Amino acid sequence: MSRIRVTKQFDFEAAHALEDYSGKCRDIHGHSYHFRVTVIGEVLDDKSIEENGMVIDFAILKKVIMVNVIDKFDHTLVLRSDSRFRGIEKHNDRVMYVDYQPTCENMLLDMVERIRHKLPKGIELHNAFLRETARSYAEWFASDN
Repeated sequence: MSRIRVTKQFDFEAAHALEDYSGKCRDIHGHSYHFRVTVIGEVLDDKSIEENGMVIDFAILKKVIMVNVIDKFDHTLVLRSDSRFRGIEKHNDRVMYVDYQPTCENMLLDMVERIRHKLPKGIELHNAFLRETARSYAEWFASDN
């Protein structure tokens, strides 16, 4: 049977600041992120099931991504655990402290880990893509890892 890749795309807003960095990104600033996930699996060929003819129901893939990534990151300020802005959560409900420098690359790795093992049986994460600006993005491929 043939394996098919299925992709779902999402957009969300988030802010971050980079600690111990000398460029503009050291201060709190936001981005309109674009997140794209591609999974791979076999097309189901079983007339007795609702998902007949699908690799995965897009609604199921959407729910996995929404619950584990978008709902966590959308309109959130992402800061490193030891951030100089620690305490800002007193004035902002949506702050996420992470144990990594919240670069586009590290945020993508975090997102991959949040969804990788939440996919239905037989569905594998093929690649993920996080666009931070119109011309800047990071990509993750299972084949590289």
